Amino acid sequence: MIPGQRDPKVLAQLARASMPANLGQLQEALTGHLDDHHGFTCRMLLERIDELTSRIEELTARIDQQVAPFAAQVAQLDAVPGIGLACAQELIAELGVDMAVFPTAAQLVAWPSSLPSQHLSRQAKTAATGNGNPWLAATLGEIAVTAGRTNTFLGERYRRIAKRRRTQRPLVAVGNSVLTIVWHLLADPNAWSCDLGPGDIAGDLKGSGRHDWLLSELQEVW
Repeated sequence: MIPGQRDPKVLAQLARASMPANLGQLQEALTGHLDDHHGFTCRMLLERIDELTSRIEELTARIDQQVAPFAAQVAQLDAVPGIGLACAQELIAELGVDMAVFPTAAQLVAWPSSLPSQHLSRQAKTAATGNGNPWLAATLGEIAVTAGRTNTFLGERYRRIAKRRRTQRPLVAVGNSVLTIVWHLLADPNAWSCDLGPGDIAGDLKGSGRHDWLLSELQEVW
C-alpha cells in the first residue's frame, strides 16, 4: 500500500491468514480510503518505528553488558514467579546486590516506602503508600500484576486480597512479599526460589526446612 498499490482486489489477496475470510468485505474496506498522502505518512511512521526498534535493541545490548557481572543474581530473581529477566535486571539496578545495607528483609521492604501506612478514624481504616522510589514501585507493580495471573503463592496472595480490597492494596501487599523474597535470595548466593504453592502458607511450610528462612516473614504479610 505504501509504495502505491491501490487496487483493492490485489490488496485483499495480501491479507494474512488471521484476517476475515470474506475477501469481498476486505475489498470494500480497502476501496477509496488510502491516497498517496496517507502512504507518505504511513511510510514515515514505519521508518520511525524501525528507528526506535533499533535504539531499543542497542539499549538492550548495553543493559546486558552492564548487568553481566550480576548474572547469578539475575538468575536467582528470574526464577521467582512474576519477576522475569527484565524485572530482575530492574530490581538489581534499583536495589543493588549487597543486602548488607539492609540488616533485615523488613528494612528493605520499608526502604522504598511501599509498606501501607494505616490511618485510623472512627469511620474507616485505609491504607496508602508513602513517597518512595517511583521506578522500583513501577517494577514491583508490574511483577505483582504478572504474578497475580499465576497459580502460585504470590498469585493466590494477590487474588485473595483483591477480592476484599479492589484498590492498589493487592499491588502493595504482593510487592512487599516480593521484596522479602528478593532480600533472602540476594543475601544468600546459594539460595534459590521455590514456590510455596497457592495453598495455605503454614501448611506448605510445615516440615520443610528449605522454607524456614521465609516462614516468619511471609506469615506476617499473609
